[in-house]
Amino acid sequence: MSDPRLPLLSTGELLRSIVGKVAEIRAREYSVMQEIAELNRRGAAAELGYKTLPQVLRHALRWDPATARRWVEQAVLLSSEITPTGSEVAARLAVTAAAAAEGTLSIEHVAAVAEVMKTLPAEAEPRLAAQVEAQVVDYAREHAPAEVRARGTTLTYALFQNDPEPRDPEPEPAGNRLTLRQSKTGDWKLAATMDAVTGAKFATLLDPLAKPRPSTAEGPDPRSRDERQGDALAELIDLMLRADQLPEHGGEPVTLTLTMAYEDLAAQTGHAVLDNGERIPVEEVRQLACSAGIIPMVMGSRSQPLDVGRRSQPLDVGRRSPLFTAGIRRALVARDHGCAFPGCSRPPKHCDAHHVHHWADGGDTRIDNGVLLCRHHHTLIHRSGWEVKMEQGVPVFYPPAWLDPLRKPRRNLLHTAA
Repeated sequence: MSDPRLPLLSTGELLRSIVGKVAEIRAREYSVMQEIAELNRRGAAAELGYKTLPQVLRHALRWDPATARRWVEQAVLLSSEITPTGSEVAARLAVTAAAAAEGTLSIEHVAAVAEVMKTLPAEAEPRLAAQVEAQVVDYAREHAPAEVRARGTTLTYALFQNDPEPRDPEPEPAGNRLTLRQSKTGDWKLAATMDAVTGAKFATLLDPLAKPRPSTAEGPDPRSRDERQGDALAELIDLMLRADQLPEHGGEPVTLTLTMAYEDLAAQTGHAVLDNGERIPVEEVRQLACSAGIIPMVMGSRSQPLDVGRRSQPLDVGRRSPLFTAGIRRALVARDHGCAFPGCSRPPKHCDAHHVHHWADGGDTRIDNGVLLCRHHHTLIHRSGWEVKMEQGVPVFYPPAWLDPLRKPRRNLLHTAA
């Protein structure tokens, strides 16, 4: 509900009110950073079973990873430190900390000042560094963060233009690099750099598959060279999936699991889902199911596997082994579609199979006692107050009491199976 007094204020009064309230918000942000710094000093992450403090803040405050890291980084820069002997050392950005405490600087301003200070030569005198920080902070009091970065660059260049450039990034060593991203339309885009030997091997594999098709009554092959090489790469991937020796994920050769509801399969309607989340029209299902490296999985009405692969495989090995078989893992992939921890989007290839009731404590190795967890969340379940339970055939997670005193159950709603 809007404040009925607002229409009575002049434009100047409104703006002054906004400026004052934003200053209060910034001062409160500084106070929060001091508390974050104290958590960091006392090792709260390890105390709670987490690897890093940003991971704790992600769960406590529902922050994105980058946001949590930024707050912790700024908190450390703006806070004093206590030495093992008990003496206090001033904050690394003491001038910036004082301005932030006043409510003058936002966390974005603090990040901009920190970036400028990182550009100073490592051998710069502390007195000169303090002078640079003071000048940059004075500029930040009246300008936006982007302008602070630009001004800081100009200032440091003027002060140290005759010095060597120790902070220029070193050229990356030659090697193999591949960038692979999926677009919103579902297509994949890749860019690669290969060393001379690897590139020659790849070209040798691709060349026979990329040759123009023989001329027909319709004329010569109309595809461009790039199109022919793209089709050749797709054919090379199919050949790899049919190879005898493939790298492994979770103890079995690389495969894609094709999951479809039994009712849809019988009626030949709807779609199937690959374990990377891609939806496949029913018309393509039969063709894909015949491919090596693609495992068909039929699901019942309660998302429980009815059949794994081309022959029924046991989904319960009891106490015989603590290791999940390939068949059980495929069933877990079909059910969980990746890390089952709430909010995690990691795909199956980055996940381990975890015993909900630990095998060492008497738990069986079977599908209804297993859950897929990425390495980070697998560690978290073992070391922190988070718990996972199987309820109606699906994994449900309960947060620690410090995060949610009511410990309300949570599920991962990002994956298709959820």
